[in-house]
Amino acid sequence: MAETPALYPLDRRSGFCQNTTTFHSLRPSLSLPSPSQSLSLTDYTFHLLHLTSAGAFTSSSPPATPFLIDASTDRRLTFSDFLRQTRALASSIQRLAPSLSKNDVAFILAPPLIQVPVLYFALLSIGVTISPANPLATESELNHMIRISKPVIAFATRENVRKLPSFSLGTVLIDSDEFQIMMESESQSEQKTLDREVKISQYDSAAILYSSGTTGRVKGVELSHRNFIALVAGLYYLRRPREENMKNPVYLFPLPLFHVFGFFMLVRAAAMGETLVFMERFDFEGMLQTVEKYRVVSIPVSPPLVVALAKSDLVTKYDLSSLEFLGCGGAPLGKEVAEMFAARFPNVEISQGYGMTETAGGVTRMIATEETVQYGSAGLLSENVEAKVVDPSSGEALGPKQRGELWLRGPSIMKGYVGDEEATAAAFDPKGWLKTGDICYFDENGFLFIVDRLKELIKFNAYQVPPAELEQLLNSHPEVEDSAVIPYPHEKSGEIPMAYVVRKPGSSITQTQIMEYIAKQVAPYKKIRRVAFAAAIPKSSAGKILRRELVNHAVSTVPSRL
Repeated sequence: MAETPALYPLDRRSGFCQNTTTFHSLRPSLSLPSPSQSLSLTDYTFHLLHLTSAGAFTSSSPPATPFLIDASTDRRLTFSDFLRQTRALASSIQRLAPSLSKNDVAFILAPPLIQVPVLYFALLSIGVTISPANPLATESELNHMIRISKPVIAFATRENVRKLPSFSLGTVLIDSDEFQIMMESESQSEQKTLDREVKISQYDSAAILYSSGTTGRVKGVELSHRNFIALVAGLYYLRRPREENMKNPVYLFPLPLFHVFGFFMLVRAAAMGETLVFMERFDFEGMLQTVEKYRVVSIPVSPPLVVALAKSDLVTKYDLSSLEFLGCGGAPLGKEVAEMFAARFPNVEISQGYGMTETAGGVTRMIATEETVQYGSAGLLSENVEAKVVDPSSGEALGPKQRGELWLRGPSIMKGYVGDEEATAAAFDPKGWLKTGDICYFDENGFLFIVDRLKELIKFNAYQVPPAELEQLLNSHPEVEDSAVIPYPHEKSGEIPMAYVVRKPGSSITQTQIMEYIAKQVAPYKKIRRVAFAAAIPKSSAGKILRRELVNHAVSTVPSRL
């Protein structure tokens, strides 16, 4: 149970309480729905959407404002159609699979099509746990996710369905005529309620999202309806001042819907009545064209995209005057890059934040304009969130300006890792603090700065690449004796996976052969993009790879041989 800050003296600048060695949010506290109230994420989101429109419409007369736009076809889905199709699809799924029950898992494999948000909200409204995966994943990777989440039904596109096994309740094709009929069935009967009403606890699982680890393959992060309700409530009630004055703002949405960043930003947009422009296949110039065509005011981005906007000559070819702010996450944004961007776009704010799949999204962010100029920071702790900075060696909780591992506690923290009690136990301390694995510090004004990662994940274009998974594959090659994979700095992508490889005696395997070997077995973002050969991999006395030594070597020399 969290200590009540009012009982102890609190530094009102940093939010740090000396008595409890805990950092508290400087944001206004926020009341959430009663935990005992039966409430799905779908119902709560639609409730906020009604509040957004200030009573201008009822459930029988929602707004005709576009919610989703497909940039490639200009196909549009209004909020009116979105609410109607969500209800219709939920009822159709109940009729299609009568045995589908609350807390059953649905596996979803699709690119960012307009149908996908309708599917998400429909499934959530009937208590089905959604489990979306990257459509670029290989069959081996998908089979591992399926073993974790144990889905009973799947939804996929024609292009991706071949990679899936069979499920007890079958697989539904999202891009089929039959699926479109399922979304439109209500127009015939004008049905207003579900075939079977489902009572959903806020603590029921809403989603299983996949997060890479450093000791092997991906883990399934189990997140509840309440986790996301707590997150979206804060985003709704404590928004940026400039957002409050916008009417039907248009956001470009280059984020994958299977990723936690994309998922919670989708829910946020639905709750706040924003228009999202989807790009099924992202490319930089296509993004610039889309901003100009639809007068986009905001884009959620990762640091490499900020670099491209700050540097690319293509930017000058398009009218980007509608842009007002970027929401940046996925990795720390350097001060130099932020200043470079500000010089080119002086009227565009960058709001940085920090979050993990395990926190259902952002747990720090920037709101006011004066916060956005704290370059290099991830912002202030979000409402209802507590943090500790813990010395990894001694376990001592530290104060402002002291570096240690970030621990978090709050209503958006995950339930745990599905089917992995050992990993769940290792992620939490006995008092419920989530150990993030990230090294950080808070400054004297409560701003969080992420400076390093204990978990050693490689952040390639905001994707998480686990070195251990690639090392296992490398070491399975008959001509590889040992290997280590490290993050190599890259201006456009943030980091790229680089491998140090020890050949077996007599082997003449080449860099190209190694990269091709891995590329055949993993999703494109996990590919090894640089290789160096070594006589041995440096390790500690406990046998752990000394990655920092390899990183220092890689960035200070032209990789050849150690």
